[in-house]
Amino acid sequence: MGRVTTPAPFSPPDRESDTARAVPDRRTALRTGAALAAAGAFAAACAPGDRVVHPTVPPRPDNSRGSRATAAAPAPRAFPQQPAQIAHGPRDRHQVALTFHGQGDPSYAVSILDTAEKAGAKITVLAVGTWLDQHPEVARRILKGGHDLGNHTLRHVGINTLPEADALAEIQGCADRLHRLTGSIGTWFRPSRAPRATPLVERLARRVGYPHVLSYDVDSLDYTSPGASAVTRKVMGDVRGGSVVSMHFGYADTVAALPDILHELDHRGLTAVTTTELLS
Repeated sequence: MGRVTTPAPFSPPDRESDTARAVPDRRTALRTGAALAAAGAFAAACAPGDRVVHPTVPPRPDNSRGSRATAAAPAPRAFPQQPAQIAHGPRDRHQVALTFHGQGDPSYAVSILDTAEKAGAKITVLAVGTWLDQHPEVARRILKGGHDLGNHTLRHVGINTLPEADALAEIQGCADRLHRLTGSIGTWFRPSRAPRATPLVERLARRVGYPHVLSYDVDSLDYTSPGASAVTRKVMGDVRGGSVVSMHFGYADTVAALPDILHELDHRGLTAVTTTELLS
């Protein structure tokens, strides 16, 4: 056998000029795994102010297309102590919810899921319906990892600006896809291209079956592609107990930043859990 050469540790791409700082082995391992899993992929996610961009890679083969996940997915729950639109959980908890808009290259999604699970963390994914059409296997992968899966509209258009019938179709269309794939309409609804829903959209979400609209109190701004270090600083600068953080699957900066974010949360005594767990 020839000599085995161990690859050098991977430093995630970062547009900023900060000098790289030494980090513990655990964080380096998480970052390296995330970067390797996402290598070669092209980001295509859901920036709030831009047009929706679909992945350029072809959908992965799925021999079980149209079948449900192995276990029935959780249904939406009402939390009587919470408002109709939830931006954060109880502030006295040492927990936070990292939520990800589900769209873009599926390899980024799998990398984020793998990184979270290696760190013992759980996340919440709000999936776009057309993305689920292209990558139904990712829905089952999310649920298999014990994460929350919810509704981020059918086509990721500006739902707050749509006529009533069209807005309802956006919510119902994604709910139908989730139900077909998982047996549930998903645990949460989040409006597309807006941090909060209008009263009309909030009412339509209830009609479809979602007792609450899921908002957030921390915006990572990862969709602006500011560099992994900037994403980490933004999240850690704003996060506190009970926070709900908005992030995206489809950006390389997010993939690279997640190991540092999970490490820093752990250092502060905060645990990343599903939104359902945060509010339970």
